[in-house]
Amino acid sequence: MSADGADAVEMRAALVRLRRGTGLPVAFGGLMAGGPMTGGTGSVRIGELSGAVTGALRGLAIATGNGLGGKALALSRPCAVTDYPVSRHISHEYDAAVAAEGLLSVLAVPVVVRRRVRGVLYGALRTAQPLGDRTLGEAVAAARDVEQALVVRDEARALLAAVAGAGAAGSVAGGVAGSVAGAGGPAAGSGAGAAVGSAAWEEVREAHGALRALAPRVMDPALREELLAVCGRLASATAPPPVRDVGLTPREVDVLACVATGATNAVTAERLGLRPETVKAYLRSAMRKLGAHTRLEAVVASRRAGLLP
Repeated sequence: MSADGADAVEMRAALVRLRRGTGLPVAFGGLMAGGPMTGGTGSVRIGELSGAVTGALRGLAIATGNGLGGKALALSRPCAVTDYPVSRHISHEYDAAVAAEGLLSVLAVPVVVRRRVRGVLYGALRTAQPLGDRTLGEAVAAARDVEQALVVRDEARALLAAVAGAGAAGSVAGGVAGSVAGAGGPAAGSGAGAAVGSAAWEEVREAHGALRALAPRVMDPALREELLAVCGRLASATAPPPVRDVGLTPREVDVLACVATGATNAVTAERLGLRPETVKAYLRSAMRKLGAHTRLEAVVASRRAGLLP
């Protein structure tokens, strides 16, 4: 799926959540063109509408500082007005489109990823009445959903670019292994080069664990499969072919990926959205299948089996 298609999926799902959670009849939003390199400048184009009765809002380019959404973009925080057409707290470049849709009470929540504004979500009423804290909280939660999806996608793109660069000869696994080992990675010798390579390989392992944890939460199935494919390529980059299929479930691999980064059961549970008891059960099952008696043995066995980098 293209980046624009993934944007649409993420934004559409967030707008549905916003409307269901708040009861607001109208929600709309969009992301900033240019992705993470915009640095919070430029404009957001409204690309998704939910509950709208006209197309007046679609395609609007919201400039930073202009209107309610532009104010939210500029301040990097939620903003709301009770009567949009007469509000003195915003500029009024978009009054015609807002009036065509009949909107009065409007809130806007910025989508912020790593301190960079990436988009904005709106919720609105066709009556002039205050929007309470509960409504604002639900809107912020919907924006967080989009932010999380963007973080995952950015990480995936960065990893794909790194893997592609390392595998210029056509072999992704060989390219990654060669680049890491060449820097003094697992297959290299001792000394300062080995220390640098070891640190680089630990970064790969941490990225692998983070992606394994986030992949199940991605709404776009194509992106989720792409993430898991990247994880598989990283896991097999320096591992020999597995001697046998140990039959670990995806969730057991997710737990081991977190454990491999040094995460406790409690931290692993938080990352994966599970209960600590469930994490323990997955870990015990994985250890049994791997023939391991400790967490460390399980991680080592998983790496030898090509399940973890």
